[in-house]
Amino acid sequence: MSATRHPTRSARRGLLYRLAADARGGTIIEFAMISVPFFALMIAILQTSLTFFVQQTLDTVAEKSVRILVTGAAQKANMTASDYKALACKRLPPFFTCSKLLIDVRSASRFSSIDTRIPTITYDSNGNPTNLTFEPGDPGQITIVRMMYVWDVAPGPLGFDLSTVGNNKRLIVSTQVFKGEIS
Repeated sequence: MSATRHPTRSARRGLLYRLAADARGGTIIEFAMISVPFFALMIAILQTSLTFFVQQTLDTVAEKSVRILVTGAAQKANMTASDYKALACKRLPPFFTCSKLLIDVRSASRFSSIDTRIPTITYDSNGNPTNLTFEPGDPGQITIVRMMYVWDVAPGPLGFDLSTVGNNKRLIVSTQVFKGEIS
């Protein structure tokens, strides 16, 4: 019968001491612990930056498209909602899709009666919005134009989510309020 040899207590302590004192491989272990949160943070920063860029782009499109309403040229030309959307779509950059652009134009007699909250959009069975209007108003009236774009967002790591309307989509809204020029 052969006897198995077990290391003595002092030999085990020596082995543990040598393992604890050995610094080789420490960098890779530290990197492994920090890399997941680091890359998650980098992806979240990129997604947030892209969303802010899209918001600024939509603001620019809205600002340029509203001018025809401010001057009353759209009203004089009897422009319809589809005509105005076509005009706004011409100003969209190539990475935007016109079908995802929603426009709501309402007018009022006083600034205090304008509702500037983000609207809740309802859709019919064909997927067309039902509660958007196109009422540019007369010269001297207050008008609010909301250009909305349904932007596809990717789900981020560690539960980071920029979607606001579900299905990995975010509603980007640009609001312009003005008083029409009196001719």
